[in-house]
Amino acid sequence: MTIALPTSLTLEAFLKLPDTQPASEFINGRIHQKSMPQGKHSRLQLKFCNTVNLVAETEKIALAFPELRCTFGGRSIVPDATVFAWERITFEADGEVPNAFEIHPDWTVEILSPDQKATKVISNILHCLKYGTQLGWLIDPEERLILAFIPGQEPVELTGQDRLPIPEFFTLDLTVEQVFGWLKVGQMTL
Repeated sequence: MTIALPTSLTLEAFLKLPDTQPASEFINGRIHQKSMPQGKHSRLQLKFCNTVNLVAETEKIALAFPELRCTFGGRSIVPDATVFAWERITFEADGEVPNAFEIHPDWTVEILSPDQKATKVISNILHCLKYGTQLGWLIDPEERLILAFIPGQEPVELTGQDRLPIPEFFTLDLTVEQVFGWLKVGQMTL
């Protein structure tokens, strides 16, 4: 859902508005409310974050977050999942994760919902890449494919046993089939 705004609304004014459920994003001077996640979407989001954190958190390589607001480059977006390299996270003095992330993610993941427009989520992935994100995935549960977005390259369509690209800062060996296997309850994460 897109909400038309007065021309005087700024990103700063948007950030002062109350949060919505599902989350709203500020893109090109407009508020866009995200779709309410459904079962497949939520399951893929959860398993993705858990899988990344299982590999990367203990070694302090990276952290994955579901539905984290990222504000940078004139937008405030809430990707379905984000991954930040450990050294880029500005932890609080007590070691806790901060609430505000005013930087681009290193890896952004969008999971297409049945009622969602692919162009909107692709636009957010491209925005992230423009500001320094190393990798974007668009996961389409209905088509069982993943589009990988890498800066300076054409998007790559991946299916079945195709190995998925992973950011250079850590190692994870995943195929498209393994990712969609997460939709079946009881499937192993790795």
